[in-house]
Amino acid sequence: MAAESAGKQSRWRVFHDKFVVEERYMEPGARKGLYVTAIVLAAVGAGVFFLALAGVQGHDGLASADDASWRWLLTTRTQLLTVVMIVLAVIFGPIALPIIVLVVTVAWGILAKHAWRPILLAAAMLTGVGLAQLIGRAVDRHRPPVDQMLFGADHTFSFPSGHVLGASDFLLITAFLIFSRRRKPKTTVIGFVCAIIGVILASVSRLYLGYHWVSDAVASVALSLVVLGAVIAVDTWRTARVPGERVTGELSKADSPD
Repeated sequence: MAAESAGKQSRWRVFHDKFVVEERYMEPGARKGLYVTAIVLAAVGAGVFFLALAGVQGHDGLASADDASWRWLLTTRTQLLTVVMIVLAVIFGPIALPIIVLVVTVAWGILAKHAWRPILLAAAMLTGVGLAQLIGRAVDRHRPPVDQMLFGADHTFSFPSGHVLGASDFLLITAFLIFSRRRKPKTTVIGFVCAIIGVILASVSRLYLGYHWVSDAVASVALSLVVLGAVIAVDTWRTARVPGERVTGELSKADSPD
């Protein structure tokens, strides 16, 4: 009985350490800064999204430049550029991107000491997909003319862009979850710059190929900022600890016996 009880406790400890516990220690000001960042990102994202939505519904505001920008993009098309944009569309598309996300989250969850961050990434990606579906069906906006689409006809809703939202969620949230644990500001800046470039490329490819209006892409990135803000808040609440504070009835590392 004692051996069986010890075995159960050992299995629970393995599960607890893998899926429940992930803590990082920082100064109170740093933790407060993360919460402020989360609130600002969510507020800015929500504000821009609703401005874009109002423009789409009223055919003014942010949506007033949609037709002109679409017509300008038609003049920039070349054979080589079209191939590049199609490759980007495939990478960030509904087949390749979910596979990439699945491989990343599973491999990260297996290889990492704690599975908290890959689980959070997967949950955020699913949240983004759900938002895109719900909002898209509610707004029911038409896409640009089908005869100008360069990678096959698409008659689904246009607002927001699921491709852009998915790419933005994956790149920005992954960058945060990785580089929030790094202590070198230069590395963090480089990581987020690369993520932002990826978001821009994903957005431009959808606009160039003729599948979305500019306001669709703007709304998608704005929604992604809201999701990113939520992820930062949840991750900070769950993992960020101030040295010496007690959590869930347990002694913090600072108070633990040697």
